[in-house]
Amino acid sequence: MADSKHFSENQFTLKEVFKNLVEWFGYFLSKWKILLLAGIIGMGLGALVSIFKKPVFHAETSFVLEEGEGGGIGQMSGLASLVGVNLGSLGSTSGLFQGDNIMELYRSDRMLREALLSPFNNRQLLIDRFVEFQKLDQKWASKVNFSALDFSVSREKFSVTQDSVVMEVSKLIRENQLSVSKPDRKLSIIQVSISSKDELFAKAFNEKLVEKVNSFYLETKTKKTGENLAILQTQADSVRLILDQSIGAYASATDRVPNANPLLSSATVESRKRQIDVQATGAVYQELVKNLEIAKVNHRNNSPLIQIIDSPRLPLKRSEIRLVKGIVLGAIITGIIVIFGLYFRRLYQIHVQES
Repeated sequence: MADSKHFSENQFTLKEVFKNLVEWFGYFLSKWKILLLAGIIGMGLGALVSIFKKPVFHAETSFVLEEGEGGGIGQMSGLASLVGVNLGSLGSTSGLFQGDNIMELYRSDRMLREALLSPFNNRQLLIDRFVEFQKLDQKWASKVNFSALDFSVSREKFSVTQDSVVMEVSKLIRENQLSVSKPDRKLSIIQVSISSKDELFAKAFNEKLVEKVNSFYLETKTKKTGENLAILQTQADSVRLILDQSIGAYASATDRVPNANPLLSSATVESRKRQIDVQATGAVYQELVKNLEIAKVNHRNNSPLIQIIDSPRLPLKRSEIRLVKGIVLGAIITGIIVIFGLYFRRLYQIHVQES
């Protein structure tokens, strides 16, 4: 017990730490020529990067999305049930496209493909423009002959190669250039951004993608209620036609026996049948008109509101490495790399070569 120590032999004092720092500072100071040379090289590399690296343009669209008033049909259904109207088939649409799912539509292959196959100008599609400024015809020359591909033909006539190219281009855009986000999770504002080295492509593709996705979203959200509305309208028109025919038949039957003998009931059988047809058809038509008007209200309430707040306008916001910034960052990064290299080299000399 007398030989035991209160402190571990591996512990060191503040004086030793300060001494080590001074030694390392002196070591790095003795290598000032190497560090100066590294700084100069880094400045040159940073300048080259800032000169030759093309700026990236950012096309951004923000819009507010207000879902349809799906809850209103539940209240209306309760009131309608009191008068014998069933709104089960007229209820709100499926939750497939509720919430944040519109953001996933922007990343889907279908929406990206439709946007890429949209016209850019009179002679090019957006995909042709992308291939041109990204120089994919040179990068993929060993696999694809772009001169033989015509993306303006009907989608059903696409070859396997064309489908593959569109799929790969969509993947590149989704992974490297597309950003879909909510600036604030509490709000219903969605921001869609396209980053590209081609300013005109970024603007055109952003606008076309927003147009395609929002149109598809509106169409899908109102598809079920729209189909119900069309069916009810067709049924109401058919029943109304039958009702008109029944009224005409009742009038004709009455005209054939204008002064029927009240003692002979058989003479009024035909007119009574026609009268019952009119009453029954009228009741059916009345219920259909009720449901039709409720379906119209539900269809309007179920339609989401998409209001564009900001859209891309030229000149677009750009991000680039300025010359001064490139020089400073190049010198700092190269200096840090060299310092770490000298540090590990010194440790190797101390612990390996001298052991």
